[in-house]
Amino acid sequence: MAKKIKQIAIYGKGGIGKSTTTSNISAALVEAGYKVLQFGCDPKSDSTNTLRDGKYIPTVLDLLRKNPKVDAHDAIFQGFQGVYCVEAGGPAPGVGCAGRGIITAVELLKNQNIFEELDLDYVIFDVLGDVVCGGFAVPIREGIAEHVFTVSSSDFMAVYAANNLMKGIKKYSNTGGALFGGIIANSINSPYQQSIIEDFAKRTGTEVVESVPRSITVTQAELSGRTTIEAAPNSVQANVYRRLARKIHEHTQSRVPSPLDIDELRQWSADWADQLLAIESGEVKGEKAGV
Repeated sequence: MAKKIKQIAIYGKGGIGKSTTTSNISAALVEAGYKVLQFGCDPKSDSTNTLRDGKYIPTVLDLLRKNPKVDAHDAIFQGFQGVYCVEAGGPAPGVGCAGRGIITAVELLKNQNIFEELDLDYVIFDVLGDVVCGGFAVPIREGIAEHVFTVSSSDFMAVYAANNLMKGIKKYSNTGGALFGGIIANSINSPYQQSIIEDFAKRTGTEVVESVPRSITVTQAELSGRTTIEAAPNSVQANVYRRLARKIHEHTQSRVPSPLDIDELRQWSADWADQLLAIESGEVKGEKAGV
């Protein structure tokens, strides 16, 4: 019997720290002895560069533009401790659909049985959190990913993107689509930020898998073109990423989320705004506000 490959998709709005989080998860899993392929699905093609000392790699679409009969091996590069790296790529600026690169790249690797050939334990898709585009929804819609996680801060637009992702998962859940594994709370440095994201998870029938604080250690590592796991292996932040990777490794049961409709989300947001204003003005104690 062929080994079961655990395929995971990690979504999040642009700039939320999705690729940083994904690369550190990949690095932690490789460090722990697992065979991992990180599949960058952002048209910026920068998902895997901190796994490769800041170096960009040719994308699948780049290679196909030069030769329509690409050998998938030409799109696979190795990085930190042997992690495999692939970038789907995107169209020329202003031309075509960015999500098309994901569809094309997934089909290329699947048709050539690359995942099985490499004897992988994990394939981790790093996906821009815009599920409006059909291409970005591929890991969900086609059931390519078994478990979907989202990276979100406590900011409204990050929560809005996470809620939209949940809508996409719920839509495809009855036709073999991927299910929701949980929220990775990022840039959480205060009790009120933790309370906001935990309350959102509760309202949507999901859970916060791990809370990752904002840290200068991450900035220093990325400026050197490396993950925190590689650049600062003994740091507190590296251990946070290792704990997150361990939780993802142990995760087996995902579920259909219960996203909020737009009016519910706006009301939820307004209620939290009122609570924070009251805290700031000294009208209530932090404990009463749930922070």
